[in-house]
Amino acid sequence: MTTTTTDLDDPAPGPAGRSVPPSGIDPNAAVYVAGHRGLVGSAICRRLAAAGHTNVITVPRAELDLRDQAAVDRWFDERRPDYVYLVAGTVGGILANSTRQAEFLYDNLMIHATVIEAARRADVTKLLYLGSACVYPRHSPQPIPESALLTGPLEPTNEGYALAKIAGIRLCGHYREQYGCNFITAMPTNLYGPGDNFDLRSSHVLPALMRKFHEAREAGRDRVEIWGTGRARREFLHVDDLADACLFLMDHYEGDGHINVGTGVDHSIGELAMLLRNLVHPKADLEFDLTRPDGMPRRVLDVSAITALGWRARIDLPAGLASTYDWYREHVDIVLDDRAEVAAR
Repeated sequence: MTTTTTDLDDPAPGPAGRSVPPSGIDPNAAVYVAGHRGLVGSAICRRLAAAGHTNVITVPRAELDLRDQAAVDRWFDERRPDYVYLVAGTVGGILANSTRQAEFLYDNLMIHATVIEAARRADVTKLLYLGSACVYPRHSPQPIPESALLTGPLEPTNEGYALAKIAGIRLCGHYREQYGCNFITAMPTNLYGPGDNFDLRSSHVLPALMRKFHEAREAGRDRVEIWGTGRARREFLHVDDLADACLFLMDHYEGDGHINVGTGVDHSIGELAMLLRNLVHPKADLEFDLTRPDGMPRRVLDVSAITALGWRARIDLPAGLASTYDWYREHVDIVLDDRAEVAAR
């Protein structure tokens, strides 16, 4: 059964006190969020609700397998969404990405292709496809411009996921060229925030470290293990900022190519660990496991294009970490059930 809702089952609110600009889309238009229970999808649903949208369409993966083209076509024929946010997929951190490459490649290829094709058949007004900064080559110039795509080898630890995302980007571009579809693509940097995946086997670095520090404090341990050297550098964007950017781009972006979404500011993993230690468990000592991979040495996006359009991130990292940890503590019984990392496909 499909649901039409503005009150999602993910209870995570965004940071308090933020003004929410209205959306340029008709608030009564049918807006489908594919991946509504994931970190990004739930944030987009919250943002749509805050902007006054009353016809947000979602469907749980138990009722619609987004890898099944015939089923997705039927669902689109029945529901006829006007706008689509395609943020569904199988996602995970460096361990999941590096050990389940075939699964990540297959699932994401299928999910993205079926929804894009169904959106074309249903003649949706506009679709926004969300890629990932991991699509850029391992040795990209820093900050990474949009033009760096397909200019060199990918980071081996997440090649499967990156290839699927690249295919989704190019698919949207070719659908624009061949069919005249108004399909746009955005490339977010590393994300975090309320509702994140905290499973140590599949999560990204920030929620994994937050959980490690929390559990060490609760257990009275004074050492926390950090994968790698701590020198790799990453950019972190709060998911509520990304949701805001997605609505902004749906209103204001009509470009053929993808557009980066981030803060333009990066931090070393060691610096991130220190921020989390000071927030969660100030007495802990850091222990770097040099047998574990660092991944890509540095990844920070060139966000000049979206800045020129008039959008920029508003949540700085310390404030975002604090609000995320507040949510984590309030929902610790939920997030520690080691839930699957499949983002509501």
